[in-house]
Formats: sequence, structure tokens, C-alpha cells
Amino acid sequence: MSVEGTWHLSVSTPVGRIKAVMELHERDGLLTGVARGAGEEVPLSDITLDDGRLTWKQAVTRPLRLNLAFDVTVDGDTLRGTSRAGRLPSSKVVGERRPAGEQRA
Repeated sequence: MSVEGTWHLSVSTPVGRIKAVMELHERDGLLTGVARGAGEEVPLSDITLDDGRLTWKQAVTRPLRLNLAFDVTVDGDTLRGTSRAGRLPSSKVVGERRPAGEQRA
């Protein structure tokens, strides 16, 4: 299963809903990616895909400085799971892959 592409994410946090766009690429069997949201672009690290379970980490500075760990299940062009920042409660994550070539306003 490929997870490559542009994903539109919505994270329901205690401080409100945060929208982000994640781009994933695979090269020589290695996944790389970046996330954009809240006016910043951050690299993804420790990206793994195992039987439909996608995990990654990223550090953000907005709205707070946090190290986030994501754990989602991918089903075709949708994903669902959680994001966790240290001892804070988990936040619900949902996402949808943008079809190739689709332009977004």
C-alpha cells in the first residue's frame, strides 16, 4: 500500500481544531515528508508504515512548541488515529488524500 501524496489533516486538540497539509514521498523504500500548517513547514521524522499503520513524529512551534507523535490507520485515501504531545491528552486526527492533479483554492 502506498501512502505517497498530499494529505489534508484535521487535528482536534484541546485548544481547537488545527488544519494541516502533509506531503509524503517514497524513494528507494524510504518514506520522507513535510507538514505545513499554522504558518510553518516542518519535516517529518521516524516515518514508518506497517500493514496500514502509519506513524511519524514532528516538532511544531505554533500554536505552542510541542513534539508530536502521530499514530494513524490508513484505509485507501483516508486516515484516522491520534496525535500525542508528551503527557497531554491524545488528539483525534482525520485526513484525506488529495487526488493527484487536483488543485485546491
